[in-house]
Parts: sequence; C-alpha cells; structure tokens
Amino acid sequence: MRLLPHPETEDIELTEVLRALSDPVRLEIVVRLALGGEMTCGNAGGELGVHKSTASHHYRTLREAGVVLSKQEGRLVYMSLRRDDLESRFPGLLDSVLAAAERPPVGLP
Repeated sequence: MRLLPHPETEDIELTEVLRALSDPVRLEIVVRLALGGEMTCGNAGGELGVHKSTASHHYRTLREAGVVLSKQEGRLVYMSLRRDDLESRFPGLLDSVLAAAERPPVGLP
C-alpha cells in the first residue's frame, strides 16, 4: 500500500482546512467518511453528482489540506479522515463542522 503525499500534522494550516471544507461537495465527502470510516474514493464520492475528474479534484484538495489520508492499493485509493491529526492541531474543529453539517440551513424546517 502506497501513501499519497499529504502534509505532516504540524504543517496542516487552518486556512487550508477551512477552504477545503467550504465546498458543499467536499463537505459531503467528509460527512460520509465520518459516518462510514475508511472508504475507497468510489464509495466515498458515490452519487455526488459530479464528473469523475471533478471528484478527483475534490479528493486531492481534501488530501493536500490535511483533512483526509489517502492510501493507494493497486487501482484503489482508500481515504480516511485525519481526525486525530486535526484534533491535535485544531481541537473541536472537525466535530463542530460535522455537527453544523447535520443541521438544516437557516430558514428551512
């Protein structure tokens, strides 16, 4: 299994994490990973309504921001949240984002 390039824990920047999480598609990927644990890119991104190349861009953005860890095994790429790394750098951030993602937007029932 080959680990794809990603930042070391101490190099994860808050602005990059927030930028990565600001996109609704990427946020949905993170929510799915939080609920399902480690997944292949196909499973994590299934039914996102974007082209495969666009999904790949979103996965790369999340990886380069330090939000996910990606490992390649043959043709499959497995992703998982870097929950412990994010918690050590920015305590409570990921849990707050996930909790906010579960709430309906303001003004909707």
